[in-house]
Amino acid sequence: MARLPRLTVAGYPHHVIQRGNDRQVIFRTLADREYMLGLLAEQARTCQVAIHAYVLMDNHFHLLATPATAQGLPLMMQAVGRSYVRYFNRCYQRTGTLWEGRYRSTIVQSERYLLACMAYIDLNPVRAGMQQQPADYPWSSHAHYLGQREDPLVTPHGLYWQLGNTPFARQAAYAEWVGQGVSPQEQQTLGRSTHAGWALGEDEFIAALQEKTQRRVSKGRAGRPAQALIESS
Repeated sequence: MARLPRLTVAGYPHHVIQRGNDRQVIFRTLADREYMLGLLAEQARTCQVAIHAYVLMDNHFHLLATPATAQGLPLMMQAVGRSYVRYFNRCYQRTGTLWEGRYRSTIVQSERYLLACMAYIDLNPVRAGMQQQPADYPWSSHAHYLGQREDPLVTPHGLYWQLGNTPFARQAAYAEWVGQGVSPQEQQTLGRSTHAGWALGEDEFIAALQEKTQRRVSKGRAGRPAQALIESS
């Protein structure tokens, strides 16, 4: 059975995961991580994609991003993926693929899952046993939201601005949110939806989203036949 085109709708936040092939390490050095962040910043501007949160792990990375156009996110990921593979192969005198197929992504309902998704991304290094606190990990957007550094890659989502009337209030509220953690059920839901490519949200949200795309948005909700609205990179 032919796989569905990737679900991408302008103006909605998307959770994105890109893994190394066979879970191999894709960031060997500090320079590798810096190069990836530079690529993401450049292509996010070019493709009109707002990146709200990110984490670079050893063998994969996560993004939470909102594209301004239906093609913005696929074009950004394609450009970043190709450029990074060329860089990586040149640096380490290798050939062939680096990625585990195409990236995985899904749309998340802002009011229900956006902050949970941000916390899920921030807590990746803690779940992996790499750090005890997310603030100790330098390769994520978490420090930006705590006011510890300015990250030019990050564009806060409107829901973050609603956490408080001052920067300090927002930072404290977000730190408390992340400190509460993400339940095992939410972790499973976020991971499963992203890997399957089904939108994540309440029934009313899913129904409204389906009106905006011909691609089926949930496993249990049939849509019109998919058309080439989204590039499958």
